[in-house]
Amino acid sequence: MRLFSCLLLIVLFAAGCANIVPPTGGKKDVTPPKLLEVVPLDSLLNKRVTEIELHFDEFVALSDASKEIQMSPVLPFPLTAIVVGKKVRVEIPDSLLKENTTYRLNFGNAIQDLHESNPFKGYEYIFSTGSYFDSMQLNGYVVDAATGKPASKAQILLYDAADNDSAVVKKKPEYVFTANGGNFVIKGLPNKKFRVYALVEKNGNLIFDEKDEKIAFVDSFFSPQDSLVAPIELRVFKEIAVLDTLQDPDEQPSSRGFKDRKKKEDDDKKILKYALNVDTNNLERRTYDVNKPIKITYGTAIDTYDISKISVSYDSTETEEAFTVERDTAEKVLLVKANWKLDRVYTVKLFKGFATDTSGIKSLPSKHSFRTMSEDDYGIIYVNVPGKFYGNDYLMMVTIEKDTVYHQPITDTTVALKRLVPGKYELWIIVDENENGKWDTGNLFAKEQPEVVIPHNTGIELKAAWENVIDFTEPLHEPRDKAKGKKLPKAEADK
Repeated sequence: MRLFSCLLLIVLFAAGCANIVPPTGGKKDVTPPKLLEVVPLDSLLNKRVTEIELHFDEFVALSDASKEIQMSPVLPFPLTAIVVGKKVRVEIPDSLLKENTTYRLNFGNAIQDLHESNPFKGYEYIFSTGSYFDSMQLNGYVVDAATGKPASKAQILLYDAADNDSAVVKKKPEYVFTANGGNFVIKGLPNKKFRVYALVEKNGNLIFDEKDEKIAFVDSFFSPQDSLVAPIELRVFKEIAVLDTLQDPDEQPSSRGFKDRKKKEDDDKKILKYALNVDTNNLERRTYDVNKPIKITYGTAIDTYDISKISVSYDSTETEEAFTVERDTAEKVLLVKANWKLDRVYTVKLFKGFATDTSGIKSLPSKHSFRTMSEDDYGIIYVNVPGKFYGNDYLMMVTIEKDTVYHQPITDTTVALKRLVPGKYELWIIVDENENGKWDTGNLFAKEQPEVVIPHNTGIELKAAWENVIDFTEPLHEPRDKAKGKKLPKAEADK
């Protein structure tokens, strides 16, 4: 009995211990490390600083130091940075330092606290190997040429004017600075002329050497000033013929042939799979946008299609609707286009063998019924355009998410955009200098700048049966209120 009692006490004690919950932690630490001391002191003259040690109030770590820690003028080799407890030590090769030169060491977001990764940012260390600090400065902003919006990841590259114009693809710049939200102010520059570039790169080597990288250039040499002057504008662009931004999708040529990349299905899967972008679940719901074609998307590349094996009709009477079929720039997509009527139930019948893929497999039959949207499901945007943008050499581009809904020359000071689905829209004006009806990118070595794209200063929230009247305004550095709309009277909404 005594043994049984002892065992019972042990079991109960163990069970009680298993239910003990450790105390939860306090608030999450969001405080960055605090710099206590720098050795040697900052802002020294006549000093060849070869080692810098930063002392912090807590244990720290380094993150992507080779990219975040930048020294200007740029050294040909990366700096050595290590962490020792609460200290960060940076070593600078003495042999790489030039005489009578001001050096600035920017740490970016490289230094973070050990546990929560809160960055110590905004710190710059300066020293001069001569008896003075270079004090000239350069200021400006960088935008993505295709959108006109700030290029937040751009870096400003300065090359000596004596370098030829191919230096940007061959070697690192003399000075580099990361733009902050597209804006930049570079201080501590010598009084001499520079070639000025902006670069959005992939590999972090500060050289324009990959096709997906973006470049911008200033047409002539530029001399820094002793005070801030009119900012330089740089517009970064890709040097490729086919772009995925701000191009009319119907204007983009395919980079692949229809028969150059044939794919065969497995022998046991002789089925040509496909899907339509229509909602067939509930015919009472108005879901299909009459502005768009029906997309038939296939699992493999399509070789041929037979329009006589496709039928489009509406309502219970099955009234035939005239339509056309086109192959999209993608080899796996067919587009069925028609003058879709509002608030109608459509039926698309695809008969057996209406399409054949590149391996000879024919499609199976199917039937798809759906209802189109009504006028009340759409909204309207009226855009008042400043007179200076009037003419065929200006284009208006309107997009929602990744879809372009309008892409036309500006032929009136008010542009009416009707039957727009609710959502957030963006507006651009393209300065179409060659009047070819599209935006053209730049060419670095031909010294051709990309065509200017001017974004409307805010996005536009559009609701069903509402109209938004917008005065097109160019973006400012400070944010503006979102464009506001008003509810359409019923009579106007039905027009």
